[in-house]
Amino acid sequence: MVYLTRVEHFNAAHKLYNPNWSSEKNNEVFGVCANENWHGHNFDIYVTVKGIADPDTGFVMDAKQLKALIRDRVINKVDHKNLNLDVDFMQGKMCSTENLIVGIWHELQPHLPANVILHSIKLYETPRIYVEYFGE
Repeated sequence: MVYLTRVEHFNAAHKLYNPNWSSEKNNEVFGVCANENWHGHNFDIYVTVKGIADPDTGFVMDAKQLKALIRDRVINKVDHKNLNLDVDFMQGKMCSTENLIVGIWHELQPHLPANVILHSIKLYETPRIYVEYFGE
């Protein structure tokens, strides 16, 4: 099994806020992330696919095709956007990085070639905090 990872970058704003809670409770739980005027991050995303290298090309997947898929299904939807308001696959969800990565998985997984498996996504919110998802 060979693993291929593509790294991309995007900038986006969001707010962590539970509408069922008071402002005080939201501030207690989410701190500055509950800022009513939003806040932003410079996200780095690592998308790893796996498979058997094709005997004719030597590729698990054409890297250009993987780049285009990530750009079309994810980056174009989230880059310089408000994740809470502008991103279709985040509508009605708490806009945590954990929920964002699951949404990204569901955007990518159905569009991969039949012989390619989405292995993992790693999403850096800051250089010191990231989440990983393996589709489980």
